Amino acid sequence: MKASPSDQLQILDIQRMDFQVATLRNKLASLPEIAELLACTQRLSVLRDLVIAAETQISDIKRELLRAEADVEQVVVRLERDEKRLSEGTAAPKELEKLQHEVETLSARRSELEEVELEVMLRIDSIKSRLEELKGEEESLNIASADIQARKNAASTLIEEEIASTISERNTTAASVDHALLELYEKIRSSTGTGAAAFREGRCDGCHLAINSVELGRMKTLASDEVVRCEECRCILVRGAK
Repeated sequence: MKASPSDQLQILDIQRMDFQVATLRNKLASLPEIAELLACTQRLSVLRDLVIAAETQISDIKRELLRAEADVEQVVVRLERDEKRLSEGTAAPKELEKLQHEVETLSARRSELEEVELEVMLRIDSIKSRLEELKGEEESLNIASADIQARKNAASTLIEEEIASTISERNTTAASVDHALLELYEKIRSSTGTGAAAFREGRCDGCHLAINSVELGRMKTLASDEVVRCEECRCILVRGAK
């Protein structure tokens, strides 16, 4: 195949731009903000589960507290009733003795139940405190996530603009290149990733391997418009590149 030296140099420019676009797309896909957002999202998911669990636990313990309060109230009602009968002094001696014993028993039971009630209330306070911490962290992470997203959007916009500009320049260059040469370049690039490379100091810039002496000798005999391909990586080997 023959193609003008200028077209061959332009194919090299197209390869450079294709490499640039690939590099930019890789940069776009590996922005540090992406990993930061993922970490935030994962932590937020964990926090939401913890918040739901804490709220459920508080709800369960509140029911336990209601039962404890009801138990205390029942004992208090009985205790007040017995104490009233004692204070009235109308009970018979045996009944009076029985009432006194019951008052003592109920008083002890009241103390036990009130301790249970207090322990339940302390558990609720502890979980509420933890819940506030979780919600605080969730709020902070939402703010941080919004900030990271803004930074990611700004960085993405700059890279996407550079990609669009490079593709536009590439399309303009490609439109002026010999169609057959461009087609060959695209075919090679689609299979190996590199469609063209410069020939410098006896080496191919594509695979970075030295050209053997026989091929070097043959290349010296070829006209400047003859399209040469690297024997190792098969890409278009462009001579005369700076």
